[in-house]
Amino acid sequence: MQPISAQKPPRDQQLDKNLDYVRDPVTGELRAVPKHSAGSTSQTPGIHSGGVIRAQVSLVETGCSAISAQGEPLRNLSLQDFRLAADGQQQKLEHFDASTEPAHLALVLDASPSEFHSLADMKDAARTLAAQLSPRDQVAVVAFAGHPHMLLPFTTDRKQLESALEKIELMRAVEETGSNIYGSVYLTAQRLFTGPKAPSGRKAILLLTDGQDSTLGLSWNPASMFPPTGIAANRLTFEDVVRELSTSGIEIFVASTENRPPGMTTAWFSAHSAKTLINEDSRTMGIPAYTVFLAELVRRTGGALYFLRESGTLGEVYRRIGATLSTEYILGFYPSPGSDAPGWHSLSIGFSDSTAHAGSRLDCRPSYYIAAPQ
Repeated sequence: MQPISAQKPPRDQQLDKNLDYVRDPVTGELRAVPKHSAGSTSQTPGIHSGGVIRAQVSLVETGCSAISAQGEPLRNLSLQDFRLAADGQQQKLEHFDASTEPAHLALVLDASPSEFHSLADMKDAARTLAAQLSPRDQVAVVAFAGHPHMLLPFTTDRKQLESALEKIELMRAVEETGSNIYGSVYLTAQRLFTGPKAPSGRKAILLLTDGQDSTLGLSWNPASMFPPTGIAANRLTFEDVVRELSTSGIEIFVASTENRPPGMTTAWFSAHSAKTLINEDSRTMGIPAYTVFLAELVRRTGGALYFLRESGTLGEVYRRIGATLSTEYILGFYPSPGSDAPGWHSLSIGFSDSTAHAGSRLDCRPSYYIAAPQ
């Protein structure tokens, strides 16, 4: 993809304009379709028309950070240094990238009234991030309040990036209410990371928000994460967001503008890495539900959760994210029979020779999702 500096600046695109969500009554998959299209009524034969066909057996890519016992990135590893199992079955690694391919990063920025005080920090942080990245890395910008607005598609042009951030101030005049966090993440993933020109390699969304979503109706009841039945079935849910990110192999790095809740420590995250964080233990700790849902999003898809107020500046958070992405390994495999069916599958990634990397660890996502063909 070429820089777009020679072209007219891209226009703001409202990503959810004239869209309906439609859930396939057979597969349970959600799609965003144009309003009044044949596929916008879930009971019609046109349910499968107009959607992107996703092959069941396709390359599954996952990012992995290798950290030494001293807390430093392990560099110069090769494909032979890793082993990977899906659903307990060893898989043959078919693709390997040691951060040499261009990365594709989407900045998704909360522009709701409660977060406008962070605007200056957003701009400084984007400059810090740009300095950390390779000139070949692609960056896009989406800002949201009640609706997501794509201010910049993927580009390598850093001047366009800075210009896009200036547009966020203009969103004040839109007077949108609400904070559509998860809908914005979902549509960013769908618009920028899927389709015939979908990027490969390192893919990440960098989300800046306080976490207080006003659209999904999330609560401490775990059922609030999953698709409902009946007349409400065609609405977006937390599970749909996680599926979309996982299917495309997108990690999410979240910078929360809230304080880190007491008890939400690194050890706490590690102890809960294999089960949902939306549980009674989290609730009784006094952690806000909206913060736990940000942590759950990271746990399910890979990435990291940062708390801005303990990190100094947003620029420092973005510097850390950039450093992580610049040392990350991408592993790709074609799932073997049984691990290629639609639905969730477990991932287990380790060192092929654990004694050679004693005390080191791998930070990788715990599962992948295969969408049913549409």
